[in-house]
Amino acid sequence: MNAATTTDATHSIGSTPIVQLRRLVPPDHARVLVKMESQNPTGSMKDRMALSVVDGAIASGRLPPGGRLVEYTGGSTGTSLAFVCAARGIPMTVVTSDAFSREKRDHMRALGAEVIEIPSGDGRITADLIRSMMRRAAEVCEAPGTCAADQFNNLDARRGYASLAQEIWEQSGGRVDAFVQAVGTGHCLSGVGAGLRRLNGHVELIAVEPAESPVLSGGAPGAHRIEGTGAGFVPPLWDPALANEIVTVSTEDAEAMSRRLAREEGLFAGTSSGANVIAALRVAERLGPDGTVVTLICDSGLKYLTTDLYAT
Repeated sequence: MNAATTTDATHSIGSTPIVQLRRLVPPDHARVLVKMESQNPTGSMKDRMALSVVDGAIASGRLPPGGRLVEYTGGSTGTSLAFVCAARGIPMTVVTSDAFSREKRDHMRALGAEVIEIPSGDGRITADLIRSMMRRAAEVCEAPGTCAADQFNNLDARRGYASLAQEIWEQSGGRVDAFVQAVGTGHCLSGVGAGLRRLNGHVELIAVEPAESPVLSGGAPGAHRIEGTGAGFVPPLWDPALANEIVTVSTEDAEAMSRRLAREEGLFAGTSSGANVIAALRVAERLGPDGTVVTLICDSGLKYLTTDLYAT
């Protein structure tokens, strides 16, 4: 390979395949397509936003040469940022918790990140836990030469999903009636939704959140186990007018669907993907056989082998 074609590992992000669900979708439902974001380098859609966040921090000067990136994260964002930082030679500190899978925490360490773990107490995700992680990350950022990724407030994260919208449109044959996505920061639904609506102004955007913590729906925050979603508070950059519909899915149902995806479709995924598919099937029933619903396999089931999702 000559110098002109040499790239670093970040160039393997994106261009993931799209798959039509065959066995889980009844014949009178819309076509349901799932974008296999689990085939990104770290096994997560978050690789896209991580590249955008790191490049944005460098371009703006917020991350100086030799500086350290700092982020609070449930795991997939931290793993993706650690991957990009490893490829670019940037030191990183991640603040996370034992409420998130051991696989994610071990993966971050393997990629060279310093990992600080905040005890959860009972292994469940709550607003208090997320806020305590955010506070600890802010303390780390008091040191000179550090840069906060601050995913909840970082518009570079949203911009990282622009390529995903274009890929979905092309791979679906320009037929997308609804896009369904679980909400953590809200950047993926916002970024993909904006891109799809530029191509088809009538695309429905469907937000998914844990039934145990339905804050986007106006309910009370609560504890759940759907990693990557349901922070327990409305994300600061969330636009209430964005979604046509908000669907709630329980942890138990999302886990059951993730296991069904593995057994019945051969798709090995995390719990948020199970929640996405449940919501997509509800929308597909409403749209009927002439419609197309697209959602994401957000990450790989390999990130959850020691959790209740797949542990035997």
